[in-house]
Amino acid sequence: MGGAKNCPETPRQKMIGMMYLVLTAMLALNVSADIINGYAKVDDSLHSTINTVEAKNEFFYRNFKSMMDQNPEKTKEWYERSLQLKEQSDSIYNYIQNFKDELVLMADGSEAPKNATVGQLNKKDDTNIPHNYGLNQKNGEILKNRVVEYREFLKGLCNNRLDKEFDVTFAVSDGVNADGETISWEATLFHEMPLCATLTMLSKIQNDIRTEESNVLTWLTNQTDAGDLRVNKLQAYVIPKSDYVIRGGKYSAQIILAAIDSTQNPEYYIEGQRINDNGLYEVTATGTGLKKFKGSISFLNNMGEMENLPFESSYSVGEPSVTISNTDLNIMYRKHENKFSISVPGVSNDKIKVSVSGATVRQSGGMWVIVPGESAKEVSISVQAEIEGKMQAMGSQKYRVKPLPQPGAYFKSREFEYSDGYISRSALLQKDATIIASYGPDGLLNLPFTIVGFKVKINGTFYDVKGNKFTQNEINKLGQLKQGADIIIADIRAKGPNGDITKLKSLLLTLN
Repeated sequence: MGGAKNCPETPRQKMIGMMYLVLTAMLALNVSADIINGYAKVDDSLHSTINTVEAKNEFFYRNFKSMMDQNPEKTKEWYERSLQLKEQSDSIYNYIQNFKDELVLMADGSEAPKNATVGQLNKKDDTNIPHNYGLNQKNGEILKNRVVEYREFLKGLCNNRLDKEFDVTFAVSDGVNADGETISWEATLFHEMPLCATLTMLSKIQNDIRTEESNVLTWLTNQTDAGDLRVNKLQAYVIPKSDYVIRGGKYSAQIILAAIDSTQNPEYYIEGQRINDNGLYEVTATGTGLKKFKGSISFLNNMGEMENLPFESSYSVGEPSVTISNTDLNIMYRKHENKFSISVPGVSNDKIKVSVSGATVRQSGGMWVIVPGESAKEVSISVQAEIEGKMQAMGSQKYRVKPLPQPGAYFKSREFEYSDGYISRSALLQKDATIIASYGPDGLLNLPFTIVGFKVKINGTFYDVKGNKFTQNEINKLGQLKQGADIIIADIRAKGPNGDITKLKSLLLTLN
């Protein structure tokens, strides 16, 4: 609905206003009865205009009712205001009509026709009745207050958008007479004024009421779509829920027809910061997980005011990933906590489910820990992911189960690890030297074995040692050895990560 302007004053209304001013001025100069009777013509013209405007207003009210029936959500507020407008306008209009009827009754008695016009009066020139009823009986003051109340009601109804217009139309400020004296608004209507002039001026107020009622109805009608954005261009958009779809999953996209106004450039804001004018939001992803953001679009509505439309959205950030598998080495170790990193591209970890056969599984620190049973020869890992609220199978993988390989025993002194072979006296007697169990520098595994005890043969005698280090007694004995002497470290016992005690091969070291 277009933004129609308030109805301007018609040539007919301008003519009536001019005649009213001329006749009032001539009346002040005590002009002839013919001029006084001219008020009858002005009054008739005013009534004719009132009838025309009332018919127009009735059309507005019917149109409002029709819009309310078709779209109550959009129209309800403004329709209810139109009902308030009708109630208040009819109230003051009828009050003034009753005011006029009382004046006519006092002048011509009960013989006067109802809703009589100036032309139907006998005592058109009576000046006592308007003065007495309007001023002496204070009815003019009551009328003034009613006009002010109606004017302020219209201002509030229109959100103070038409205040200046209402102030001019329903001005009730005091005036100045020919002698320079201040006179009240009600005195200009009733003080020594002939009845024909008073009735005509009251008809003019009634005409103003119906005219402004029409203007307000136009304004209210325009407000039913004032918040709608004017558009001149249509574009089609496809908005997918996700660009990534897993086989067997569902690709879902909303196809919309967007209407835009190419004549204005909305302002786009993300987290309070304005972005480029085309609304393209780009950000470098840092960190992983769900990223939420919100913002707003600011634009000029049909009332010329800035309006903000808020929005919010989110996206997920995952680590770059690739799946590379050596099927010949699909092995996991029996009774050992085998750690697996399992992920599904585009799916967060909390929506992934891992199940195994022949083993137990648990999640720890972002990893999946799988422990095969003692008799298991094969373990199958199956992965499911929640996609669009449903669990979907992502695939499975089988692994052969092997016992943990036997580690080797080493004599570690400083940064060196000795197996069978020569060793220097300083390395042998180094204070922090220990016996360790390891898969060596080239081993595929790095597991925490603990040496719980061993035996050392020195000059033909075996000494039983607890833990992984020589005692001071063994160190003293070793210090007495000569170059070329052999040291045998045997019965080495190591506790593995699964708690089992394993015996390791003996070490033969030769002092050089």
